[in-house]
Amino acid sequence: MFALLLIISVVITKFSSRLGVPTLVLFILVGMITGSDGLDIIYFDNAGVAQLIGVFALVIILFEGGLQTKWRDVKPVAPAAGILATVGVLTTSAVVAVAAKYILDFTWLEGFLVGSIIGSTDAAAVFSVLKDKNIKIKMKSTLEAESGSNDPMAMFLTISVIQLLTTDQTGIINLIGSFFWQMGIGLLFGLLIGGVGRLAMNYINLDSSGLYPLFAIAFSFLTYGITSLFDASGLLAVYAAGIMMGNSEDLTYRYSVVSFSEGFAWMAQIIMFVILGLFVFPHNLFTVSNILNGLFISLILMFVARPIAVFTNLIYSRYNIKEKIFLSWAGLRGAVPIVLAIFPMLADLENSQIIFNIVFFVVLTSTLVQGSTITYAAEKLGLEDQQKTRPMHSLELISIGKANVEMVEYHVSQHNTIIGQSLEDLVLPDSALINAIIREGNVITLKDKQLLKVRIYFIFSFPAKVKIS
Repeated sequence: MFALLLIISVVITKFSSRLGVPTLVLFILVGMITGSDGLDIIYFDNAGVAQLIGVFALVIILFEGGLQTKWRDVKPVAPAAGILATVGVLTTSAVVAVAAKYILDFTWLEGFLVGSIIGSTDAAAVFSVLKDKNIKIKMKSTLEAESGSNDPMAMFLTISVIQLLTTDQTGIINLIGSFFWQMGIGLLFGLLIGGVGRLAMNYINLDSSGLYPLFAIAFSFLTYGITSLFDASGLLAVYAAGIMMGNSEDLTYRYSVVSFSEGFAWMAQIIMFVILGLFVFPHNLFTVSNILNGLFISLILMFVARPIAVFTNLIYSRYNIKEKIFLSWAGLRGAVPIVLAIFPMLADLENSQIIFNIVFFVVLTSTLVQGSTITYAAEKLGLEDQQKTRPMHSLELISIGKANVEMVEYHVSQHNTIIGQSLEDLVLPDSALINAIIREGNVITLKDKQLLKVRIYFIFSFPAKVKIS
């Protein structure tokens, strides 16, 4: 049954862009449909297991997000992203707390708990939705850096509020000290272990190239485990370790590591969202009160809380009004709020089921409405990237782990002189090797006398010392 659900989830990603619906919503629907309130194929209500799977998946997703993050793009926006990931989350949580208190008739602490749970943007949602969108790199980098680093802040606030609700021994001073410890040590350990992982990847000669991606993934879990032992933020550490390893240009089998991690992260997303879908009982979720209350809180989050957080905390930044509007709209919620909404259940809080249902509804509406309109918003605000970035063809065509070889991609444009020539007519250095010919994202085969056309990409390999003109 697990294999069938995995296959179905993978196949529906093909239709996500056509339907204009983010893939993670479809994954959740797969879980809800196959659950006990749907086709009644699988019954799942174990909060502890759901939380464990969620954290496990987040480690993989954040590590892969770090690997894919280019520091040269993030560096200029790091201060703004850092502010949004900390003070911004606190601001959003406070505004939502006021709404939750009066809409749900909660206490102030319970209201702030709701705000803390949905206060952060979600790495899984942001990475997934923005990956193939043609949006200016400044906006992409800000959102990805914010979402990769603000999950720990939301988790810290959620756990802290639960402690305040369940015990009288937690003081504000202790919480402030705990915050700086968790974030500071988490970042430090992430950079240190990521650096060690990078050295280990380059200097330990493994017997099989297929072991290097597993070696890298193992370091992500090692980072989370060691950091958690010191009561620091394991999620922040994992993201930092991914950035540290991913920005090493000489990382052994780099493309294999990135490609494997991307596939592994997709599997983690599928499993996590399907499990969270199974954990939901639609007859409890889609009641009139939950729909109305969830809709009100969603609207306040999207149109009040998030914009206030962006505009107030970036007031002295170099972001213009259109960029701030886009950042306000692109604050997607996803798996992390749902996983955090399980924490009150495990703590056996009085209104934990109401909190979970409201958070789940908020995530669905946020992802469905905002996630499906990000490209439209970028277009209307003039924040589309005019120079469309061609997708990288990450094909491990030869073993380049420690080989003295360079890979070169050559694009046959409209005015290229080789158009109309055949492969056998091409004049290439004796040491050059055509590894692949790509058209429209697919590897194709051309016969020697078949004429070359536009929009073809050649991937050549050369000995590193050969000069290519």
